Amino acid sequence: MSSPTITGRLTQLVFIPALVALDLVTKGWARTELRYEEPIEVLPFLNLTLGYNRGVAFGLLNDAGSLVVLLVTAAISLMFGVWFWREPRALTRLGLAFVLGGALGNFFDRLSRGEVTDFLDLHLLARHWPAFNLADAAITCGAVMLVIDMLRARKEHPIQ
Repeated sequence: MSSPTITGRLTQLVFIPALVALDLVTKGWARTELRYEEPIEVLPFLNLTLGYNRGVAFGLLNDAGSLVVLLVTAAISLMFGVWFWREPRALTRLGLAFVLGGALGNFFDRLSRGEVTDFLDLHLLARHWPAFNLADAAITCGAVMLVIDMLRARKEHPIQ
């Protein structure tokens, strides 16, 4: 396998600030246009509902304090950044770019506000998924790309 070119890395690196910007703009819009915990139905399974999260995914570390959450997020982002730069596989790098863009979007929101703005509310049959934002969606999409690429790599190079 050949190593990735600098151009390939830089092309995928562009996704990170683009995702951060899109995430922060949509969170700003949500804080301005939506009222806290007052849902607006967009589709039969999707509401826009303003909420805030002081923890990480699904409210984990809610009671840990902002500084702890910021430090944990920064450390994990740094590790993912190093992995991104060293990774030879394009799909893995793209997945990492999505994870990093999402993580940094939430990091900057938490850094500036002390909490993360959530506003996307998926639901089915009166059961609601925890509210999330575009950063969370980017992290999820990136994780799916990472799993797909790992499975694909495993198929190409089975462990013996």
